[in-house]
Amino acid sequence: MRLPRTSLTVAAAVALVGVVVLPNAASAAKKDRSGPVPAATGDPLRKAQYGLDQVRAEQAWSTSTGSGAVIAVVDTGVDLDHPDLAGQLLPGATFSCDGAPAPCGNGDYRGTDGINDGDEHGTHVAGIAAAATGNGTGIAGVAPDAKILPVKVLEAGSGSFEDIAAGIRWSADQGADVINLSLGALPGVQVLTYTGLIADTTDAVAYARSKGSVVVAAAGNDVQFPLCGTPAFEDGALCVTSTDKRELPSAFSNNGIKPDLLAVAAPGGSLLPACGEDIVSTVPVGTGTSASCGYGTAYDEYAGTSMAAPHVAGVAALLAAQGRTDDQVLEALIATSRQGALGLTGLFTPQYGWGIVDAEAAVAAPR
Repeated sequence: MRLPRTSLTVAAAVALVGVVVLPNAASAAKKDRSGPVPAATGDPLRKAQYGLDQVRAEQAWSTSTGSGAVIAVVDTGVDLDHPDLAGQLLPGATFSCDGAPAPCGNGDYRGTDGINDGDEHGTHVAGIAAAATGNGTGIAGVAPDAKILPVKVLEAGSGSFEDIAAGIRWSADQGADVINLSLGALPGVQVLTYTGLIADTTDAVAYARSKGSVVVAAAGNDVQFPLCGTPAFEDGALCVTSTDKRELPSAFSNNGIKPDLLAVAAPGGSLLPACGEDIVSTVPVGTGTSASCGYGTAYDEYAGTSMAAPHVAGVAALLAAQGRTDDQVLEALIATSRQGALGLTGLFTPQYGWGIVDAEAAVAAPR
């Protein structure tokens, strides 16, 4: 069943907007760089990455850096020439082909027409998960030695269930250890997929899991809507809700309720109009709008559950690199996640799921 191209949109926005990026903050805005002092990675923007501190990524790197693991970023495509990503990328594929046989491209964000239609989103997602680290450039990735498989399934921030399902299946066939889905449909579509009226992504997620891939999906940004959005709602997908820099639930985030209770939380920003409140990551060179925050034009702050999901995908890659199966990765993530400032584990709540993922604890968890 083919739905209109607007059927799925990237999940980095509040309500129905495709991608939300904060406008340039006022020059007088203070940059809050409080919190744990990170190790010296040689990345100039590392101090702005509170997300790495919140998921305790660096503390895990002495055990695993993700070497050998592959993260498929099924999204709007990636800037294949970005200096913080180029060395991290595997050959990708494009499935948003406008009627042409798929795949029809190499996963570049510009698409087959060579034009950027506002598709910076996938580049931002990719950087959070696995940007080059310690290279004296930009940011650090959660899984610095993992590889990124760029898969373009959205054009101008939207796409069809068929294209997304095809991208998921292709990623699994390429041996992706983790498949990141920072995209989602409108509230209510859960009924259509859960009852089988629309089975594309349901079947694709099941196929990916049968091939051993961990599927990580953004919960959605429908302002405390109780359910994970689709495809995060699918059985076997790990739904990721969003927290702000204070480890509180983001006001825009969906909750983590779904039938199989596979849900965790990770930093995704707050949308407050100040530098340092949202998630800084890579964007196609020249498209960044947060220069007043000191990021230049190849990096930007975005907010959304789209930004939370790749934090989890990166931690999943750290675990996959240890030789864990997809089920073992999910077990470790859930068992070690903590309920915000309370620090409790083994407790499920609607807003956090099983809690904020903790890379340090997860890589140390028994198999």
